[in-house]
Amino acid sequence: MTQLGYGEEMRRWRVARYRECDRLKNTSRSNITYITAGSKAEGLTCYLESDRDCLFLLKNVICLEAGINLNSIPDDLQVYRMDTHVYPGHCRLLLERQTSGSYEIIHNALCDNGNGDVLLSSSLLLDEFSSLRAFTAQREVVQHKCVGPSSPNTFNRILHQDNVLALRCLCPSVLHRWAARPRHWPSPVIVQKVVTLGAILTPVGFKGSEFKHMEWRINFNSGEAELVSNLNDIQAKVYVILKMIIKDIIKPTNKEITSYILKNIVLWQAERNPQTRFSAYSLLHWLHDGLRELRTAIAKKHMPYYMIPERNLMEACGINNKLHRKWVADITDMLEEGPGVILRLEKIRKAIVGSPEPMLWYSKKRMELEMLSLEAFKRLAECRYENEMFDNSDFVLNAIRFRRIEVLIEVRQRMIQEGCSVNDLNDIVVAMLQ
Repeated sequence: MTQLGYGEEMRRWRVARYRECDRLKNTSRSNITYITAGSKAEGLTCYLESDRDCLFLLKNVICLEAGINLNSIPDDLQVYRMDTHVYPGHCRLLLERQTSGSYEIIHNALCDNGNGDVLLSSSLLLDEFSSLRAFTAQREVVQHKCVGPSSPNTFNRILHQDNVLALRCLCPSVLHRWAARPRHWPSPVIVQKVVTLGAILTPVGFKGSEFKHMEWRINFNSGEAELVSNLNDIQAKVYVILKMIIKDIIKPTNKEITSYILKNIVLWQAERNPQTRFSAYSLLHWLHDGLRELRTAIAKKHMPYYMIPERNLMEACGINNKLHRKWVADITDMLEEGPGVILRLEKIRKAIVGSPEPMLWYSKKRMELEMLSLEAFKRLAECRYENEMFDNSDFVLNAIRFRRIEVLIEVRQRMIQEGCSVNDLNDIVVAMLQ
């Protein structure tokens, strides 16, 4: 797993680089805060391995749960009150205080409910956000249909990004309930840090709700990224292997089972068990434990959300009876197969059966290529956001590009020596970084 790029050192290096890129991007943004989220923020995927989740957090809007005094909120913030009398983990937003400098996309998403209240529609705001020229008018950017709260696009045919508009949210009672739970993990210091990181709202309602177009989902992206970064090496690898199993074996076609469910399984594992039980010798034990939890979640269509247990992540997930029976049977077969299930995962199988020397050489080249790609990404952020310009003559960027080409040529030459006929360097970089 370490040679495949999932070791703790590489994971933490990725996290640091994405955080630095976010910091650079936010130096010149006055109205929004840009946040890398999901598996990229957690350092658990390679550069092109999955979509990049990006949050665009509006700075001048805040949402409050009941009981928070409006007078404690700065006057320049537009304030919405959260109505949580909906499905757990969701809310509706009622305008409580307007400001003169409100966002146009916010204004266009306001609705009158007929009772004198003004509500902010999640679906209208998502439509407004996805139509912004920042996404639709860029060269080499293909805009896709909205999925959930995301407005996805693809840059240069290979970089897939899920863009999500988000609003700041103050819901201390929810976080304090989470913090007060008895637990083995994380430490009190990390628990307090997660509470401090707070919550956000994203524009998506509960799938089974008649009024989902008016509802918002409560999220803890920054807190969850902090939690995942505090998983130990074995816990993180269990999470990665579970994701591989979903991708290579279960193969859901309509996101009936997502990596988010797997993350919650691993977080519950970590909280409920002493950390001394998670050692290199117990990886298969915890992998099987995770598979059993997943089988139970599918069988009962129930998986409590780690941050808000009242919210069932499997509710309205869309699993029909045929898939239900098949996936329960598939996971049962995997459990009976024992350690051999690992060999059904293509990446791991190739690493195990491949010759040690070529595998080690390839692993080093792949990691160097990813590090160069992320360094180039960071340097672009420095050029564009600190200097407010982008110059193709930048020495550092050109040095990174030159070394990147050198690495790819080395890989191509070795592939030719071993009987592969691949000439396009772009094809090689995509294959290596996916």
